[in-house]
Amino acid sequence: MNFLLQTTAVAEQATEAGEMSLWQLFNSGGWLMWVLLLLGGVTVFIFVERFVAIRKASKGMNMGFMNRIRDAISDGNIQAALDMCRRSNTPIARMVEKGIERLGRPMSDVQNAIENVANLEVSRLENGLPFLATIAGGAPMIGFLGTVMGMVQTFMDMSAAGGTVDMALLSGGMYVAMITTVGGLIVGIPAYFGYNYLVAAIERLVFRMEANSIAFMDILNQPVQK
Repeated sequence: MNFLLQTTAVAEQATEAGEMSLWQLFNSGGWLMWVLLLLGGVTVFIFVERFVAIRKASKGMNMGFMNRIRDAISDGNIQAALDMCRRSNTPIARMVEKGIERLGRPMSDVQNAIENVANLEVSRLENGLPFLATIAGGAPMIGFLGTVMGMVQTFMDMSAAGGTVDMALLSGGMYVAMITTVGGLIVGIPAYFGYNYLVAAIERLVFRMEANSIAFMDILNQPVQK
């Protein structure tokens, strides 16, 4: 359908009704609004899924867990320490479990094994974040693209109609075309803040993982009590 006719119809509806409903605004933005809606849904899904995963990973990462590991290792009960790690099922527990499995080898090998597991755990925690960052930067650009396309179509239609400048039609076409920019910002801004929040949460979690891994290495370096 001709874009100019669409904007004219929307403007007339807005004049008659006094205001536009959200559904009218959404539809007047064109097919790019559906793309932005999809990206908005993906943003919500990634944020909620990563938020829950980070909260779950944070559970059990306290010195009480490390104290129980210390007691089990000091008593020579290695199997009990392994069982505690497997029941905990957290990043630090998997790191400690790998370190316990390397007991008897040089301390450098134990530390390297823990670091390798830590890198894998951090990679899992960051799963989906690059796509969230892409949405944060790409959604406003998609919205701006829709605005530019709408404005180009508006001026092409006005030129085809004889070049007559009708300010009512021009202003109607402009605000309808700019709806996609608004939609892009509505998606991009939450994605941007959500991405930075998750990155900060992961950094705090990584710091706690490092603190617990250092505590575990200190346990292994303690002198044997006789």
